Amino acid sequence: MPMEPTALSDNFLTLNLKKVSNWCRRSSVWPLPFATACCGIELMATASSRFDISRFGAEVMRFSPRQADLLIVAGRVSIKMMPVLQRIYLQLVEPKWVISMGACASTGGVFDNYATIQGIDQFMPVDIYVPGCPPRPETLIEGIMAIQRIIDQQGLPPGNRRPMKLAIEPTYRPSLQPQVLLGPTMAKAVQRQALDQASAGSQA
Repeated sequence: MPMEPTALSDNFLTLNLKKVSNWCRRSSVWPLPFATACCGIELMATASSRFDISRFGAEVMRFSPRQADLLIVAGRVSIKMMPVLQRIYLQLVEPKWVISMGACASTGGVFDNYATIQGIDQFMPVDIYVPGCPPRPETLIEGIMAIQRIIDQQGLPPGNRRPMKLAIEPTYRPSLQPQVLLGPTMAKAVQRQALDQASAGSQA
């Protein structure tokens, strides 16, 4: 009799195989750099001996989307470049992740004009945003470590910590809001306006 699919999440062997496969993925992330501005210089610096991104298994920069699983968009993206970036994203190997590096890729940065995309997350899913203009190499390394933390939990059930299912009710009573005192002329005008709106609503 075949094993039920729902029982696989509690299976000891299956869980450990998922952990091993996640460990292999997190330790061999192959990024594809899409660098268009000064963020690209900081991206290049992460591969130098001072920062040494190879400590995280992500030093194999691939320039073909069919050999990469992490897209690092570093710098501003124009409207003319967006179709190319979308095609690169679609050609990435599954499972794939995206890092939006710098203010320009995340929000358009200082380039608030018609030709610059105001955030690549309008056109593709983004997993990690790396802030800065441009961000330091340490910040990008922290973003890659965040991607590794996402990969560690992929396909695994949540932890053993269960919610206590407690609801905290407020112990205070909101006070009455102050009433606006209107003169007789203004009160009649407000009442007439309310009647007009009610009659207009009933006719519609």
